[in-house]
Amino acid sequence: MKIWYGLLILFTQMFWAQNDLPQDYFQKPLDIPLVLSGTFGELRSNHFHAGLDLKTQGRTGLEVKASAEGYVSRIKIQRFGYGKALYITHPNGYTTVYAHLKKFAPEIEEYVKAYQYDQERYEVQLFPSADKLPVSAQEVIAYSGNTGSSGGPHLHFEIRDSQSRPMNPFLFGFDEVKDTKPPRARSIYAFTASKDAHINNKKGRVKLRTIRSQNGNLKVPEIKAAGDIYFGIEAYDQLDLAFNRNGYYEVEAKLNGLPFFTSTFNRFAFSETRYLNRLIDYGYYREHKRRIHKLKSYDYNRLDINHDQINNGVLQINDTLNYKYDLKIKDFKGNTTQIHIPISYEPLNQNIKDSIAKTNYFVKHDHAFAYDKGLVDFYIPKHALYNDTYLDIKIEGESIKLHDYRTPVHKGITIGFDVSQYTDEDKQHLFIGRKMPWGKIYYVNTTKKKNRFTTGVKEFGEYILAKDTTPPTINPLNFRNKQWLSRFRYLKLKIDDDLTGIDSYRATVNGKFILMEYDYKTNTLVHDFNDGVINETENNFKLVVTDKVGNTTIFESKFFRKN
Repeated sequence: MKIWYGLLILFTQMFWAQNDLPQDYFQKPLDIPLVLSGTFGELRSNHFHAGLDLKTQGRTGLEVKASAEGYVSRIKIQRFGYGKALYITHPNGYTTVYAHLKKFAPEIEEYVKAYQYDQERYEVQLFPSADKLPVSAQEVIAYSGNTGSSGGPHLHFEIRDSQSRPMNPFLFGFDEVKDTKPPRARSIYAFTASKDAHINNKKGRVKLRTIRSQNGNLKVPEIKAAGDIYFGIEAYDQLDLAFNRNGYYEVEAKLNGLPFFTSTFNRFAFSETRYLNRLIDYGYYREHKRRIHKLKSYDYNRLDINHDQINNGVLQINDTLNYKYDLKIKDFKGNTTQIHIPISYEPLNQNIKDSIAKTNYFVKHDHAFAYDKGLVDFYIPKHALYNDTYLDIKIEGESIKLHDYRTPVHKGITIGFDVSQYTDEDKQHLFIGRKMPWGKIYYVNTTKKKNRFTTGVKEFGEYILAKDTTPPTINPLNFRNKQWLSRFRYLKLKIDDDLTGIDSYRATVNGKFILMEYDYKTNTLVHDFNDGVINETENNFKLVVTDKVGNTTIFESKFFRKN
């Protein structure tokens, strides 16, 4: 590696624009044509996508290169999330991120494995000093993979500012990506936002009829409305060389020709990313797995992507006035789709009523709420809900149906169960699980105290006390007992646990720890003999796997190997 020393230039900006950003500083991290499977700011589950997903031609093992000079400032290896990831800090204050990697370049790999063996664990996080792992621009730092929560081989690439906020890499001059197609609007919706409001004599979410022209633009036949209303779109962008439905760059609304509301995906903070569930129609998403981007903002949880806001994006439809609401959906290359929505006033039909189901439990979004009756209790902190809500609560024995899964939750809700009636042996195997409508039970992190189990959840639904007495399973994949493995590069096993899942594992050979990489997607453990820690001819292998309530399976086998 090239030796690189220097102090980081303090990089602070209160205001910035595209022209202020370095345009030719960052280079592409792969030596293949850039084809994307994901763009910056895409609406994902509970978060905005923080970078670009670069296709790797369906392969793993492609050389990943440093986008600019700097030093490796963070290395993280985890089962889920980004899998194997590298973070490089650059002299101008930015950081680039490379995720879902197969392995690191030799010097980095050696550094990481030494730490893993010292700590005797696979999942680690390191923060090397600035002079430990310097890199030059376009130096090979890793090889692309499919680790972590990746749905297929690709490289996830980010650029973060000095405050660790992800920024759109397109802002820095990544012009190679081909995109000549305009975004496509699938559906247009209008929403009522006040008690006296209606849209075409309907309340709530109203899907609007659209007429599509040959150039892809849409027109909505004139709608009749009154009161406070706002709009939402279901749209995507498709690039030239891929079939993926990606996120668009910007949506701009004008009212009677004047700027009214704009969402632009330039940058966001991780602290606000879960507000995506406020941005979309969450209930519609949970039912249909499709996201409606609501063109509306809120006083107490504003998103950095929203700007040029008039009345938070809410139209006030008044008597005798007509309105022209125009939308422009744009990708970063400037391709656009336009939507025209004429609106005229019509008074509310008094026969239309709100369909809010009232219950005995009313929670204000800016107040905390506690429930403690019988064997089950729960606590909802302030601002865990986005709206004042009537909660639907049903408790049967050691099960609680906590409201409706179609209502979003922003902060963790604590649920507790009284387990004083159980023996200590029973408590060891008990856990709190989420029961799905089809009957499947999923483990949720359970904190156990003597007579009370608790969990923190960010989804409404049914939660129960469940029991797991079945230990994990272990099966060798590429060897058998007393086999010679001299020509083998890897030792592979499959581990699985059907109910609570794998909590920990530890492998040893002749009593000495060996590193095994865990891929939860395939339930495989793999040891690389090239680690050089197995030097004996006769070897006693032992693997101990434990699930999340403490059930343990021990697998032992003997193998022979000449080095």
